[in-house]
Amino acid sequence: MLSAEERARVEAEADERARAEAEATAEGTDEPLVREGPRVQLPTERIVQATGKRKNSIARVIIRGGGGEFNVNGRKIDDYFPRPHLQTLARQPLVVAGYDGTIDVTVRVHGGGVAGQAGAIRHGVAKALTEVDPELRGELKRRGLLTRDARIKERRKAGLKKARKRPQFSKR
Repeated sequence: MLSAEERARVEAEADERARAEAEATAEGTDEPLVREGPRVQLPTERIVQATGKRKNSIARVIIRGGGGEFNVNGRKIDDYFPRPHLQTLARQPLVVAGYDGTIDVTVRVHGGGVAGQAGAIRHGVAKALTEVDPELRGELKRRGLLTRDARIKERRKAGLKKARKRPQFSKR
């Protein structure tokens, strides 16, 4: 049983941790890019395609000028990714570049799990945006949105249960 002082100390530590986490997640990465001059207007009839990959997921991204629709495999992004974190992850390049409400994005994605698919979409959208506006390349690269995350599952080795897990050792 905790005394009143200990309980207050534990609550204060939890509040401090929550505040530090909120500051860490709010810093820097999602703030829109500040640029001089007008953004490139993408005509509705122009189509830009790109491919993004993450783990075993492959996303084929098509962007065109429009009203900001974001469809994944024929469904709205809110329906395809129910977790808000994955929706923000997939939309991140658009928000950073400032094209969030002006470009329609259509994605066909397959393979892997939902987190890998969201990462593949993010990679593909960033690559497509650099084709639309080459000046964005430096900023997107600096924020790590153009880098292909090459981490994949390690293969299973002979004599082991998984990639590195060994069978239990018995001395007798």
